[in-house]
Amino acid sequence: MVADVVQITESKKHIKHMQQIFKAQTAAFRKNPMPSYEERIANLKILRKAILDNQTTLAEKIAADFSARSRDESRLADMMPVLHGIDYNIKNLKSWMRPAKRKVSALFAPASAQVMYQPLGVVGIIAPWNYTISLSFGPLVSALAAGNRAMIKMSEFTPETSEFVKELIGQLYPEDLVSVVTGDAEIAAAFSDMPWNHLLFTGSTSVGRHVMRAAAANLTPVTLELGGKSPTIISDSVDMDQAVQPIVFGKSFNAGQTCIAPDYILCPEHRVEHFVNRFQHHAANMYPSLKENDDYSAIINQRQHARLLSYIDDAQKKGATVITCNPADDDMSTDTRKMPIHLVINPSADMTCMQDEIFGPILPIIPVKNTHEAIEFINDRPAPLALYYFGHDKTEQTYVLEHVRSGGVCLNDTLSHFAQEDLHFGGVGESGMGSYHGEQGFLTFSHAKSIFNKGRINSTKMAYPPFGTAIHKVIYSIFFR
Repeated sequence: MVADVVQITESKKHIKHMQQIFKAQTAAFRKNPMPSYEERIANLKILRKAILDNQTTLAEKIAADFSARSRDESRLADMMPVLHGIDYNIKNLKSWMRPAKRKVSALFAPASAQVMYQPLGVVGIIAPWNYTISLSFGPLVSALAAGNRAMIKMSEFTPETSEFVKELIGQLYPEDLVSVVTGDAEIAAAFSDMPWNHLLFTGSTSVGRHVMRAAAANLTPVTLELGGKSPTIISDSVDMDQAVQPIVFGKSFNAGQTCIAPDYILCPEHRVEHFVNRFQHHAANMYPSLKENDDYSAIINQRQHARLLSYIDDAQKKGATVITCNPADDDMSTDTRKMPIHLVINPSADMTCMQDEIFGPILPIIPVKNTHEAIEFINDRPAPLALYYFGHDKTEQTYVLEHVRSGGVCLNDTLSHFAQEDLHFGGVGESGMGSYHGEQGFLTFSHAKSIFNKGRINSTKMAYPPFGTAIHKVIYSIFFR
């Protein structure tokens, strides 16, 4: 009871401090509502240097949170996209900031029209646990490039990384420019409740609904980067090895704990056995062992590990064939959260692995007659965050692109679309709304203000009363003929 009271008191203190930071950032933004190009570039370069200088420590902190996380995966997926994003923003920011000219109707000439890109103000960023750096610093890059102030709520499931990032950001920026918040779900809920000028959330669809509900009370615009069950279509026009290698990579990277990981496979029924054979082969080549392999990451915590094990148990009890990809036959029963990829062959719709986003190393394989049947299967379900298609038939590629709604697409690859800074990243429907990365990130965190400018000669007078004059008849003859 006493512990609960202390916890409540501590949470209230954290929330109050968070609100004070928000007020300070709001006041600072009012004093400098349009940071210069030079200021923005300087802020981006500070972050870039900090990532490079602390890359080893960041990788170690992430590994500690996961109990085992590949340092190379952390560099490739957590740091490299942010560094690439900073470089891309620095290269293009000047042109993005430039007001865009617009045409003026001859009826209103002489005049000029333009769109000015103005910072929104104070931006909130809620980061998830699976890629703590890229999904906190990535949106921060866009927010700073657009001239905003920002607060980041780090995940409570990555305490080592979150505390280090909080300390690091505190050393890099004044609190009224960028600040990091840590804490549990109560802190996160209070964070969502604040009257942000924009709020970006990355996480599950269920939590996304709560975030959007909280934002609606303040009419806060939101970008929701959610998830869902991202499907992979295997066509008859692709060599199986060409398809399987990137699928193994995409599913095993971070042990499948990726919002755009291939969630299930739609494979021609006569090719399923071949797919399974080649998948096992390439998985063994990439990860000849698992338990002591530094390249293979663990599941983030015991709760998530137990959830994934329950999916496998459910599939087996309901009659699915489950194949474990454990080439060295490592003993995974001891105290480890490393989990081999499990292939679930021909799952039924009532299995939990087919109802929920898997977010781990379980891969259902569903036999289909053809690509048209695969498309129907996908379209019977909520729109996914990513769609993967393997095949070289251009007509079929076009058909898939036109008939499946998804956040993004990779043709003959997995995951790589996220790393393209000039491609905006975001979901659709239950997989999210809004997008960022590159210029789209700049636009997401900017207000495109329309400006119409008249000089000394004002032709709009032609529309003034009294109506019925000759000039009105001229106007009508132009527009109402």
